Amino acid sequence: MARIVYSMLMSLDGYIAGPDGDIDLPVPEEELHRHFNGEMRRTAIALCGRRLYEAMRFWDSPERKDGAEVERDFAQAWRKTPKIVFSTTLSELGANARLADGDAAAVARSLKAETDGEISVGGAELAGHLSRAGLIDEYRLYMHPVVLGGGKPYFQRGLSLALTQLGTRSLPQGVTLLRYAPA
Repeated sequence: MARIVYSMLMSLDGYIAGPDGDIDLPVPEEELHRHFNGEMRRTAIALCGRRLYEAMRFWDSPERKDGAEVERDFAQAWRKTPKIVFSTTLSELGANARLADGDAAAVARSLKAETDGEISVGGAELAGHLSRAGLIDEYRLYMHPVVLGGGKPYFQRGLSLALTQLGTRSLPQGVTLLRYAPA
Protein backbone atom coordinates (compact mmCIF):
# COMPACT_ATOMS: atom_id res chain seq x y z
CA MET A 1 0.00 0.00 0.00
CA ALA A 2 1.30 3.43 -0.93
CA ARG A 3 1.69 6.48 1.27
CA ILE A 4 0.23 9.78 0.03
CA VAL A 5 2.45 12.81 0.65
CA TYR A 6 1.53 16.47 0.14
CA SER A 7 4.73 18.40 -0.48
CA MET A 8 5.24 22.01 -1.61
CA LEU A 9 7.68 24.89 -1.28
CA MET A 10 6.12 27.71 0.70
CA SER A 11 6.86 31.09 2.23
CA LEU A 12 7.33 31.60 5.96
CA ASP A 13 3.85 33.11 6.10
CA GLY A 14 2.32 29.95 4.61
CA TYR A 15 1.82 30.68 0.89
CA ILE A 16 2.73 28.50 -2.10
CA ALA A 17 1.98 31.30 -4.58
CA GLY A 18 1.82 35.08 -4.28
CA PRO A 19 -1.21 37.36 -4.41
CA ASP A 20 -1.20 37.41 -8.24
CA GLY A 21 -1.10 33.59 -8.43
CA ASP A 22 2.52 33.47 -9.60
CA ILE A 23 4.99 31.27 -7.77
CA ASP A 24 6.99 34.11 -6.24
CA LEU A 25 9.38 31.85 -4.31
CA PRO A 26 13.10 31.72 -5.11
CA VAL A 27 14.07 29.16 -7.74
CA PRO A 28 15.91 26.18 -6.22
CA GLU A 29 19.63 26.35 -6.82
CA GLU A 30 21.67 23.24 -7.64
CA GLU A 31 21.99 21.69 -4.18
CA LEU A 32 18.33 22.20 -3.25
CA HIS A 33 17.31 21.10 -6.75
CA ARG A 34 19.15 17.80 -6.19
CA HIS A 35 17.00 17.20 -3.10
CA PHE A 36 13.83 17.66 -5.16
CA ASN A 37 15.25 15.48 -7.95
CA GLY A 38 15.58 12.65 -5.42
CA GLU A 39 12.02 13.25 -4.23
CA MET A 40 10.74 13.03 -7.80
CA ARG A 41 12.68 9.83 -8.50
CA ARG A 42 11.11 8.22 -5.40
CA THR A 43 7.58 9.15 -6.51
CA ALA A 44 5.57 6.21 -7.83
CA ILE A 45 2.69 8.40 -9.04
CA ALA A 46 2.17 12.17 -8.99
CA LEU A 47 -1.34 13.51 -8.41
CA CYS A 48 -1.64 17.06 -9.73
CA GLY A 49 -4.22 19.77 -9.77
CA ARG A 50 -4.60 21.69 -13.04
CA ARG A 51 -2.62 24.82 -12.09
CA LEU A 52 0.37 22.91 -10.74
CA TYR A 53 0.35 20.55 -13.71
CA GLU A 54 0.33 23.46 -16.15
CA ALA A 55 3.29 25.04 -14.33
CA MET A 56 5.19 21.74 -14.35
CA ARG A 57 4.64 21.14 -18.09
CA PHE A 58 7.85 23.15 -18.46
CA TRP A 59 9.69 19.89 -17.61
CA ASP A 60 7.93 17.77 -20.27
CA SER A 61 10.13 18.76 -23.19
CA PRO A 62 12.61 15.97 -24.00
CA GLU A 63 14.62 18.53 -25.95
CA ARG A 64 15.60 20.38 -22.74
CA LYS A 65 19.29 20.67 -23.49
CA ASP A 66 19.74 24.31 -22.47
CA GLY A 67 19.41 23.77 -18.69
CA ALA A 68 22.01 22.67 -16.20
CA GLU A 69 22.61 18.97 -15.57
CA VAL A 70 20.52 19.11 -12.38
CA GLU A 71 17.58 20.51 -14.37
CA ARG A 72 17.90 17.89 -17.08
CA ASP A 73 17.97 15.22 -14.36
CA PHE A 74 14.75 16.58 -12.84
CA ALA A 75 13.10 16.76 -16.27
CA GLN A 76 13.95 13.13 -16.91
CA ALA A 77 12.54 12.05 -13.52
CA TRP A 78 9.39 14.14 -14.10
CA ARG A 79 8.80 12.56 -17.52
CA LYS A 80 9.29 9.02 -16.13
CA THR A 81 6.82 9.53 -13.28
CA PRO A 82 3.22 8.65 -14.11
CA LYS A 83 0.92 11.62 -13.49
CA ILE A 84 -2.80 11.79 -12.81
CA VAL A 85 -4.24 15.24 -13.40
CA PHE A 86 -7.49 16.40 -11.83
CA SER A 87 -9.07 18.94 -14.14
CA THR A 88 -12.40 19.64 -15.77
CA THR A 89 -10.92 22.13 -18.24
CA LEU A 90 -7.80 20.47 -19.67
CA SER A 91 -8.18 18.29 -22.73
CA GLU A 92 -4.54 17.69 -23.67
CA LEU A 93 -1.79 16.39 -21.43
CA GLY A 94 1.87 15.60 -21.87
CA ALA A 95 3.41 12.16 -22.07
CA ASN A 96 2.94 9.83 -19.11
CA ALA A 97 -0.06 11.79 -17.82
CA ARG A 98 -3.76 11.10 -17.83
CA LEU A 99 -6.88 12.92 -16.74
CA ALA A 100 -8.62 11.52 -13.68
CA ASP A 101 -12.12 10.20 -14.04
CA GLY A 102 -14.45 10.76 -11.14
CA ASP A 103 -14.02 11.85 -7.57
CA ALA A 104 -10.44 12.70 -6.52
CA ALA A 105 -10.78 10.94 -3.16
CA ALA A 106 -12.07 7.74 -4.79
CA VAL A 107 -9.25 7.80 -7.37
CA ALA A 108 -6.61 8.44 -4.69
CA ARG A 109 -8.03 5.72 -2.41
CA SER A 110 -7.88 3.20 -5.26
CA LEU A 111 -4.34 4.21 -6.26
CA LYS A 112 -3.20 4.02 -2.64
CA ALA A 113 -4.44 0.43 -2.38
CA GLU A 114 -2.93 -0.63 -5.73
CA THR A 115 0.45 1.13 -5.58
CA ASP A 116 3.68 0.53 -3.70
CA GLY A 117 5.84 3.45 -2.65
CA GLU A 118 4.99 7.10 -2.43
CA ILE A 119 2.23 9.00 -4.17
CA SER A 120 2.84 12.74 -4.26
CA VAL A 121 0.08 15.33 -4.20
CA GLY A 122 0.67 18.75 -5.70
CA GLY A 123 -1.74 21.64 -5.48
CA ALA A 124 -3.48 23.12 -2.45
CA GLU A 125 -7.05 22.50 -3.62
CA LEU A 126 -6.42 18.86 -4.47
CA ALA A 127 -4.50 18.35 -1.21
CA GLY A 128 -7.34 19.99 0.73
CA HIS A 129 -9.87 17.61 -0.80
CA LEU A 130 -7.70 14.58 -0.01
CA SER A 131 -7.00 15.89 3.51
CA ARG A 132 -10.70 16.16 4.23
CA ALA A 133 -11.08 12.55 3.05
CA GLY A 134 -8.33 11.44 5.46
CA LEU A 135 -6.07 10.20 2.66
CA ILE A 136 -2.86 12.19 3.22
CA ASP A 137 -0.28 10.30 5.25
CA GLU A 138 2.37 13.00 5.42
CA TYR A 139 2.66 16.76 4.97
CA ARG A 140 6.05 18.11 3.87
CA LEU A 141 6.29 21.86 4.24
CA TYR A 142 9.41 23.30 2.60
CA MET A 143 9.64 26.69 4.33
CA HIS A 144 11.57 29.24 2.24
CA PRO A 145 12.91 32.27 4.15
CA VAL A 146 10.69 34.76 2.32
CA VAL A 147 7.38 36.41 3.20
CA LEU A 148 4.84 36.85 0.39
CA GLY A 149 2.23 38.75 2.39
CA GLY A 150 -0.70 36.91 0.85
CA GLY A 151 -1.66 34.57 -1.94
CA LYS A 152 -2.54 30.89 -2.17
CA PRO A 153 -2.00 29.14 1.18
CA TYR A 154 -0.40 25.71 1.59
CA PHE A 155 -3.40 24.62 3.68
CA GLN A 156 -6.81 25.38 2.23
CA ARG A 157 -8.83 27.91 4.18
CA GLY A 158 -11.27 26.24 6.56
CA LEU A 159 -9.26 22.99 6.76
CA SER A 160 -8.74 21.96 10.37
CA LEU A 161 -6.12 19.29 11.15
CA ALA A 162 -4.37 17.94 14.23
CA LEU A 163 -0.82 16.95 13.27
CA THR A 164 2.09 15.09 14.83
CA GLN A 165 5.61 16.22 14.00
CA LEU A 166 7.74 13.63 12.19
CA GLY A 167 10.90 15.70 11.92
CA THR A 168 12.69 18.76 10.62
CA ARG A 169 15.66 19.18 8.33
CA SER A 170 17.73 22.17 7.26
CA LEU A 171 18.25 22.34 3.51
CA PRO A 172 20.22 24.67 1.19
CA GLN A 173 19.07 28.24 0.53
CA GLY A 174 17.81 28.54 4.10
CA VAL A 175 14.90 26.18 3.44
CA THR A 176 13.60 24.18 6.39
CA LEU A 177 11.69 20.98 5.77
CA LEU A 178 8.93 20.37 8.33
CA ARG A 179 7.33 16.92 8.24
CA TYR A 180 4.00 16.09 9.85
CA ALA A 181 1.50 13.23 9.92
CA PRO A 182 -2.17 13.36 10.86
CA ALA A 183 -2.53 12.87 14.63
